[in-house]
Amino acid sequence: MTQAASNFSILIVEDEWVIALDIKRHLHKLGYRVVGTANSAKKALELVATTQPDLVLMDIYLQDSITGIEAANQILQQFNLPVVFLSAHTDESTLTEAIATHPYGYIVKPFEEQDLSIGIQVALANHRAEQVIKQALAKEKRLNELKSQFVSIVSHEFRNPLSSLLMSLELLEQPNVLNPEQQLAHIERGKQAIKQMAQLITDVLVVGQLEQEQFHCQPAPIDIYYFCSNLIADLQSRISTAHRLVLTVEKDEATNIIYSIDPQLLQHILTNLLENAMKYSPVDSTVTFHIQCEPDNVEFQITDQGIGLTDYDLAKLFTPFHRGLNVGKIPGTGLGLSIVKKCVEAHGGEIRVASELKVGTKFTVIIPAQREQVNIQNNPFFRDVPRGLLP
Repeated sequence: MTQAASNFSILIVEDEWVIALDIKRHLHKLGYRVVGTANSAKKALELVATTQPDLVLMDIYLQDSITGIEAANQILQQFNLPVVFLSAHTDESTLTEAIATHPYGYIVKPFEEQDLSIGIQVALANHRAEQVIKQALAKEKRLNELKSQFVSIVSHEFRNPLSSLLMSLELLEQPNVLNPEQQLAHIERGKQAIKQMAQLITDVLVVGQLEQEQFHCQPAPIDIYYFCSNLIADLQSRISTAHRLVLTVEKDEATNIIYSIDPQLLQHILTNLLENAMKYSPVDSTVTFHIQCEPDNVEFQITDQGIGLTDYDLAKLFTPFHRGLNVGKIPGTGLGLSIVKKCVEAHGGEIRVASELKVGTKFTVIIPAQREQVNIQNNPFFRDVPRGLLP
């Protein structure tokens, strides 16, 4: 039995049981797995549904009223499986009818074992090539759709901050119109507009890289508490909000909390989730950021008291450019959560969400990673880390 052949399974559809047994014997000799035999179109369709073979060898004239040609057409449409006809009939009308179903081969009985082997190999190779082409076309179509959406969303989302920036600059260039306090307010407004546009550009670039599979997970040792503390400090410095952001860490006090995780991908994950939690919550509410450190994974929980998600939005939550039905005039592109999902999947992790309208939302991200025993004093990665932040 060859290794290549043993990876493929075949269903035999033949109304003559003696011939079916002979075909089965040849297939076993060639190294293929036979998942079953059927003598009627109905039985063939049932077996295809239950066994999901890689290929179907189909006789044309079967015991029931449905011919093998009709059965092959249904198999191709419903299951997208390659069908090779085995038939003693070579008349013009039968061939014309069979060709119309676009079979992957036509072997005339009686056949030589070599003919059967070649016919199956060619059919499987053609089917694999077709699937690769279909996937490539689907990916190209998806990328073209994303490009169109990028142009639309960028032109729309850039308009407001650009208008705000232009208005601030026009006021600032007019003498004696604004007092010093008003000037500072407009300068700050301009900074926020620039930051908003810069974040949009970053999101668009990241989504483009993720869709083209240019992002690779590159783990490095990270002190989780130090990393998240810095992240929160950065968010609080650049987001004007009255939210109280509470960080808690659950760990075994006898061990450190250093894990090998891709810092860039982790920053995308946590930044997007924390920004969303604050953006969609009342200004006087609390956002809780809880970290649970286990020996073989890290669990991040971000809980807000915000607007919540509808059932419809939950179903489309990680679709690029999708925004909640209840977001109102809160600005956004609908890219953040799709970025989060891709970055979590790059780590082999999972993301869960629980939400209730007008009550709040909790995102849970679990990233598999081994807790590392690192000699902090001798490790250059931690040389500049303030001692108070190390576990």
